[in-house]
Amino acid sequence: MNDMTQTGRLADRKANKARKRENRKREIAQSAISALKLYGYARTTLRDIASQSEMSLGSLHYYFEDKDELLIYCVRQYKSEFARTISASVRGISNPDRIKTAFCTALAETISTEAELHRLWYDIRNQALFDQAFVPVVDEIEEQLIEMMNPIASERKAKELLYLRFDGAFRYLLQLSVSGRPRELEEMTEVLKAAAG
Repeated sequence: MNDMTQTGRLADRKANKARKRENRKREIAQSAISALKLYGYARTTLRDIASQSEMSLGSLHYYFEDKDELLIYCVRQYKSEFARTISASVRGISNPDRIKTAFCTALAETISTEAELHRLWYDIRNQALFDQAFVPVVDEIEEQLIEMMNPIASERKAKELLYLRFDGAFRYLLQLSVSGRPRELEEMTEVLKAAAG
């Protein structure tokens, strides 16, 4: 066996180990999201998450340094999937009015089906006002959400303004939903379309 073969095998093992670790982190994040949806950021402890994940607290610490790192990982993972879902909702549509309707309908549907997850995003975003550890991930996710506006706006300033208008309407509709006063899907879609202008 030559040195190149040995080096290749070591690199493969290292890559495989990294892949397994990342897969395990994703599994833990899914369990953590369940606990975070129930209790919210402030009331969830690593013990709650470890219990939900059916693993020891020590094992949880092996993958995540603390609750903040785990929450950041969870929200980053969820919001990336959210952006892909919304972008996919307008794929193949060319009419601007239909794009706006499909986009707003997809946003409204996520309020109905994923309110607790959206609540985590607003939780971490608010936390960034008090804790600098959250600022980079909030900036990263907000950039992703601004770019999600591409089907409706092309210029940077227009995308930023559109994101701000959607964010206000979305948060308001989410608040109604989580406080037991949800609006119908059609009404939420109309509110979001009005925010889009």
